[in-house]
Amino acid sequence: MKNTYQLLDSGDQQKWERFGDYTLLRPCPQAVWRPLGHQNEVDASFTRDEGNKWSFYRKLPASWTIQLHGVQLKISPTDFGHLGVFPEHASLWDWMGPHISAGSKVLNLFAYSGGASLSAALAGAHVCHLDASKGMVDWARENAKENGLEKAPIRWIVDDALKFLKREIKRGVRYEGIILDPPTFGRGSSGETFKIERDIIPLLELCRDLLSDKPRFVIVSCHTPGFTPVVLAHLFKQVFKLEPEAGEMLLQSPKTLCIPSGTYVRAAL
Repeated sequence: MKNTYQLLDSGDQQKWERFGDYTLLRPCPQAVWRPLGHQNEVDASFTRDEGNKWSFYRKLPASWTIQLHGVQLKISPTDFGHLGVFPEHASLWDWMGPHISAGSKVLNLFAYSGGASLSAALAGAHVCHLDASKGMVDWARENAKENGLEKAPIRWIVDDALKFLKREIKRGVRYEGIILDPPTFGRGSSGETFKIERDIIPLLELCRDLLSDKPRFVIVSCHTPGFTPVVLAHLFKQVFKLEPEAGEMLLQSPKTLCIPSGTYVRAAL
């Protein structure tokens, strides 16, 4: 299947990306180098210079669909400049696939619009998809329909992650695979606050306690400045007593410079 997302160019703290039929320009603070000259004329741009603002140079639909690493995803410009997908996560979906067997139970926390959940479901997993935002869970359910997965074994949960994990442990539920992409700061469905510096270790400990007797994998990704691959690896080793593979998530294109876009650790168990 052909991907319909493409990184076109980056530089001057911006990135040019094609999402299906539309080329968008968005801020990219880490791209302090010069563009290589592959920029296309853009259909819309986003800036944070004077408050969050989109500028549209041609009429765009309210939403449209792209394909990324075998998953169909709805794209829609939001007030924060997000579009409903973080393409840098897709390489983690590829790594995850071979570790899933039919019927494996997979938990996806802070699951956003569901790319990882749907990739796992397409690989045969029974998925629990959790996000504190009902709007994002609804978006993920729309994505499930785009992939013919509206009747797939996916539990859709709107809840605070820490509270949910504690209840799952008490219920005796266990998972073969766990994916989590905790935010720097977030609010739970009932106003609970999540701060990564305070809550990351308790979060990982709860995830460890939710693994089944025959676990397959754990993936942790993060976009918080300062949470480098070394930091995530230290946390993972302390909690899981395993040496993970650690690295930077990258936006990549064969024609331009890659963009570091967060960090990850992953381990096959």
